[in-house]
Amino acid sequence: MPKKKTEDPAVMEEMAAMEGQPQKTGPDETAGLPAGDGSSGPDMGTDAAAAPAETAEEYKDAVDAPTGQTPPAEKEKKPRRRTAVKKSAAAKEQAEPLESDDPTVAPVRSAAPARQSVEKKSFFDLDFRELDKDLSPQQREEWEAIYASYRAKSTLTGAIAGPEEIRYTVRDKETGEMVSRKIPSLAIIKYRVKVLIPETEMWMPGEERPEYVMRNMAQGAVIDYVILDVDRENECAVASRRLALAAKRHYFSTASGGHRKGEIMKCRVLAVGPKKCLVEAGGYDLTLTQRDLSYTAIADLRERYEPGEELDCRIKEYDRRENRLVISVKEVNPNPFDGADRRHPVGSRRQAVISGKYGGGVFCTLPDDTVCLCLYSPQHQDSSFRVGDNVMVAIRQYDYRKKLIYGRILARW
Repeated sequence: MPKKKTEDPAVMEEMAAMEGQPQKTGPDETAGLPAGDGSSGPDMGTDAAAAPAETAEEYKDAVDAPTGQTPPAEKEKKPRRRTAVKKSAAAKEQAEPLESDDPTVAPVRSAAPARQSVEKKSFFDLDFRELDKDLSPQQREEWEAIYASYRAKSTLTGAIAGPEEIRYTVRDKETGEMVSRKIPSLAIIKYRVKVLIPETEMWMPGEERPEYVMRNMAQGAVIDYVILDVDRENECAVASRRLALAAKRHYFSTASGGHRKGEIMKCRVLAVGPKKCLVEAGGYDLTLTQRDLSYTAIADLRERYEPGEELDCRIKEYDRRENRLVISVKEVNPNPFDGADRRHPVGSRRQAVISGKYGGGVFCTLPDDTVCLCLYSPQHQDSSFRVGDNVMVAIRQYDYRKKLIYGRILARW
């Protein structure tokens, strides 16, 4: 008598497993599984989506395994799934911006193209071909330099056009909230685009200067800067002098052959006061006095120097580790006192110009820039002579230790 076939699903599954034949599954059991070639679908932002997709063979082994027995492929999934979860978490951390306490530092973001910041997207999503189609050659050259500095952090150079107070949105260091503040800034306009440099981006950390120094720099000082942000539609940009100084210091310290004492280099005049002058050399902001600038006495440095001027200077001291640079402008040329006793012997009379007054004495500059400290003759009064007057002096004495010449004013010339 033939045996009646059983239709119990559990019995059929057990018989199929004993015979080594795969058990067919219904459509509900395979819904949502990846294709048999092992390819995965688009990333949906979940851990399951980040894990490697199961292949058709792994799924087949899982179905064919007897009840209560762990399939081999399932044991290998756990470490692979945990690795994918870690990668997903790491990618999430890279995608999120890192906020900085410094309001002048832009948030640090991942460099992955798929995770670009909103600012980067707003810049790269612009239709530059449409925006720049009507630009003149000078305008196009100006914008191309700005684009290159923004993307590569290359250094640009320009003269300051004037001061401005601009309202910026910054992060408060105490509360951590974004607040709106007015910050003194300097504007640079090379042709048509206004580049703004806020006070917080003017100086190296620990080397900040008073606000009035910035106002003096606004009289035409030439500075280096790096573009931080671009507002193409409003034709303006924000830049940092601080980053340009850091880059210039790096290049100065790593120059081939180094920089030694006695070497001659260039420095830029940034701001000038009656007694002091601020210059920049090798990425360092340095304050020079009259003794550093000239052998001759100068009553007011503003009459001799002005912002934007470039001078030769000689390195007196440079320490790379201590970030210390000492320069002298006057020592580029030899001291005019050397050999003056042969050019102007004692008892001779010379034409000179009054260059300054101090403590009853009068500084007179001879034609070869030699300084002679003079007194008035008894018949003359101080009110009769002014700075800039031409006078006749008589050479009386030489002080070789102090390198000074003493004389007496005989008459106005």
